[in-house]
Amino acid sequence: MTATTAYSTHADSMDAVSELASTLGSPSGGVLIFFASPVYEPKALASAMHTTFPNTQSFGCTTAGELVSGHMLKHSVVAMWLGPDEIKDIAIEVIPDIAESALDLDPVFEEFENHFQQETFEMDRSTFFGVVLMDGLRKCEERLMDKIGDTTNIHFVGGSAGDDLKFEQTHVFANGEAHTNAALLVLLEATNGIEFIKSQSFKVVGKKLRATKVDEANRVVFEFDNKPAIEAYTEALGVPQSDGEKYFRSNPVGLMIGNEPYVRSPMVFDGDSIVFFCNVLQGMELELLESGDIVADTARDLEEQLPDNTAAVVNFHCILRTLELESAGKTKEYGHLFDHVPTVGFSTYGEAYIGHINQTSTILVIKGP
Repeated sequence: MTATTAYSTHADSMDAVSELASTLGSPSGGVLIFFASPVYEPKALASAMHTTFPNTQSFGCTTAGELVSGHMLKHSVVAMWLGPDEIKDIAIEVIPDIAESALDLDPVFEEFENHFQQETFEMDRSTFFGVVLMDGLRKCEERLMDKIGDTTNIHFVGGSAGDDLKFEQTHVFANGEAHTNAALLVLLEATNGIEFIKSQSFKVVGKKLRATKVDEANRVVFEFDNKPAIEAYTEALGVPQSDGEKYFRSNPVGLMIGNEPYVRSPMVFDGDSIVFFCNVLQGMELELLESGDIVADTARDLEEQLPDNTAAVVNFHCILRTLELESAGKTKEYGHLFDHVPTVGFSTYGEAYIGHINQTSTILVIKGP
């Protein structure tokens, strides 16, 4: 049995899960990944998923929009079942109290090594991979990704849970339980291998901004190039300061690694400062970016990078990309890019790909035979 996807827009948790089951059946074993709008009561939904699919390992989170093969949705729950043709084994660990804790991941990775009976540094990175899902309101993504990088060389991708832009509370799900102020680390062994696609739709403008005074913990830039941040940013754009926030989505900044921007998106002006959705470090040199066509650029990336033997795709897709697609009336076009392959995903409050980034899709590709 190959990867299977399903979705439901029923408002009641049990009705929604029953509709998922009508498509997915009653799989024995395997992995169930699901992403759900916060219109569903989190504990009720997690319990219903575990009760309905008792023989699977299940995990997921709340969203700011959902993706499933061929569709971008709102107020829905989407799911993907992966069987032994795609996933050999899985271990799920919950990290509680991420805002308060020192984020000691050693016990988590000891559990992973006990489960798989090998050290993570010896695991084959062409078949072993990690998924990370975290509370999207705790500003802990950078600390967590740094800790993961310090602890293992296994690639972890994922995203920050959402709550339909209410910014009140988000949840992650693991085997029938719903957790807030928490993160999930999931380590999986693929049967036939994996790939990662990082897709964003920006080009460099040719103007640089160096962060010269910042509050890293709170993601605030006070100064670029020793000028008030608002002044330096709008000067680089050539627009009045009063119009600066209008350009945040179309003109974020990027940390360049090679020719690839790792996007940091401005959120709001705060006096003369700029608050970002992502960490900007003291002394970091950033390129001013200009947005392109998300649908066309994603189509190109899929055509160039999606393997012919792709069995399933998990798309961690930034809410800012979703908002841009909505404003351009292109959500259906974007959904149709994934018509031909089993796909599940969600609109995130930030993406995990070698750190914490914004306005990007970090796409996990699971290969078939």
